[in-house]
Formats: sequence, C-alpha cells, structure tokens
Amino acid sequence: MKRRNFIGTSAAASVGLLATKTSSAMSSKVQSETNELKGNINHSACRWCYSKIPMEDFLKNLNDLGIKAMDLTGPEDWPLMKKYNIHASMCWGAGKGIPEGWNDPKLHDELIADYLRVIPLVAEAGYTNLICFSGNRNGMDDSVGLKNCAEGLKKIMPAAEKHGVVIQMELLNSKVDHADYMCDHTSWGVELCKAVGSDNFKLLYDIYHMQIMEGDVIRNIQDYHQYFGHYHTGGNPGRHEINETQELYYPAIMKAIVDTGFKGYVAQEFIPTWEDPIAALKEGVTICDV
Repeated sequence: MKRRNFIGTSAAASVGLLATKTSSAMSSKVQSETNELKGNINHSACRWCYSKIPMEDFLKNLNDLGIKAMDLTGPEDWPLMKKYNIHASMCWGAGKGIPEGWNDPKLHDELIADYLRVIPLVAEAGYTNLICFSGNRNGMDDSVGLKNCAEGLKKIMPAAEKHGVVIQMELLNSKVDHADYMCDHTSWGVELCKAVGSDNFKLLYDIYHMQIMEGDVIRNIQDYHQYFGHYHTGGNPGRHEINETQELYYPAIMKAIVDTGFKGYVAQEFIPTWEDPIAALKEGVTICDV
C-alpha cells in the first residue's frame, strides 16, 4: 500500500491557491450542516487519506461527524477503533500489495497462507471485509490472469465462508494511478466473480477508478451490483473533493446504489485539498447522504 501513501503525500504538496479559496468558501457552508445522517448510506472514510491526522484524533473526528466506520485498517488499528466504536469496514493486512497479486501462480502458496492467517483475525474482531488485488499484468494475457486468480482464490474460499469473511478485489485504473494493473475493468472483475463462484468473493467498486477506465458508472452499478460488495468515492480528475470541482455527480450515483438495495459501506477515498480536511470529509459525506 506504499503507493497510496505516496499519492497522499504528493497531493498534499500540490495544494494551491484555488484549493485554499475553495476551502474557505465551502468550509463555512459545511460547518452549518447538521451531523444527522439519513441512514440510507452506511458511510465510511479511508484512513490513508487522513494519515497526517493522529489516529485517535481522527477517530474522534469520525464520532463528531457521525461516521461509523473506517476503511483500510489492520489488526494493529482495531483495538483503538473499538474504543471509539468505529467499525473496520474494509480490512487489510494480508497479501503483497497492489502490483503482486493473485494472477501470479508463483505467489499463490504465500498468498494462501497469508489470507488463511488473517481471515480468522478479521472474523474474531467482528469484521467482514478483507481486501485483495489481482496484481499487475507483466505481459500476462487477461484471460490467463483471470484463470490464475480464480484457481488461487478458490483455495481460500472455504475459510472465508466458514468465518463469514468476504474477500473483495479492488477495481483500479491502469491509466493514471496503477499502471499495468489487471483488474481494471468491471467486466473482467465480474467474470472473475463468476469463476470463483462464491458469495464470499466480491468486487470493491471504486467509482473514481472506474470513471477513468470506462465511465457509465450508474449503468454498471445497476447491471452488476450483485457482484459489488463495497464502494469507494473520489473526484475525477485528481482524486480530490467530490463537489462541483470535478465531473461526477455523486448524489445520482448514491441514489443508484441505494436503489439496488445495497446494505454495505460507501467509503470516502478522496485526497482532501482544503486547509481543513475534516470539513472536506464532512462535505463529501453530506453530498453522498441521499
């Protein structure tokens, strides 16, 4: 996950005058909004986007905002999260990161052992979702990679099913942020779900990434929602705030998600540019609270 940390650091360094003005204009608006949420969307926030804020302070911020969950945390984070009654909505801690994943059979023994170790930890902590990645192509044909992923993942499905843990492969763009990543289109991910053949394997549908790769976000949500176990947000271009500064209209996207009957979590995964990142987070949640 080092790439995520790099993205966060780079984005913080690139903040300019326009972002500061946007922060000043929007922060006062956000502060006037109520913290009461409608309950149609289960809100979460990705920890790495706010890594400069000490964990305990960030947990207090989430409590203040009425956000009940946090994404992309591991066993070392969970005791403190429990103290503040914040759910781990997407766990990590198994695997070798984004470039090295299940499409490489040479890694299967290591990945299987690691996931079989972490799956019970997730369940014992009272959580459900555990992230995974396809890995980069490295010259491999997509059909071969899909077959390899399915063969490896099938070997951890009995443990996932036994412990009630859902393994979720993230859809990422290979155009801007994660060059050569294999699971970069919804259609490929859906075929992998069919090949694995377990309700305990789903896709993490990242709206930002799939807008870059294929667009047609609402139609894909409507057509393939049964394969999606989790959602991430982010403004395109730039993966910044999800307001009028970018091209996606998140209220309509959230309504489409709600209309499918989805009961999982939607996690804010934009990199804040505002001087007050918590105000930016609050605005994002407010936009998505349809």
